Amino acid sequence: MELDNIDFQILRLLSENSRVQWKDLGKQIHMTGQAVGNRIKKLEESGVIKTYSLIVDQMKVGLSYTAFVIIYMKTANHDSFIRFINDRNEVVEAHRVSGEGCYHLKINVNSQEKLNLLLNKILEYGNYTLYLSIHEIKQSNPLNAILE
Repeated sequence: MELDNIDFQILRLLSENSRVQWKDLGKQIHMTGQAVGNRIKKLEESGVIKTYSLIVDQMKVGLSYTAFVIIYMKTANHDSFIRFINDRNEVVEAHRVSGEGCYHLKINVNSQEKLNLLLNKILEYGNYTLYLSIHEIKQSNPLNAILE
């Protein structure tokens, strides 16, 4: 699906408030609610919109530890490690990378003990380097990079 400027406007507005009514969204971009709804359905069906989600304040829900972990695998067989990280709810992002390490993980937990338990399990797959977040400076909508 090729996206046009209207699609990007709809995506930006939905990413700011996914609960907005189609009619209200249409007013902002000078379209009818029905036309906006049709476009949204096409974006969903084509996989451009994968899901709708909620962003919560991690600290307010008790996830006071954010860690970034670089994984150095012991073996070239990564399938079991990928299954492991996909099964772990505390791993909120995982990236296969070039450069330093094999994988970079972002982890959110509510205690140092839970972080230690996860790190001990990671040692079954390889070594790691750990970086703890002291303060989140920026979290932005990825669509902003396109819409500049």
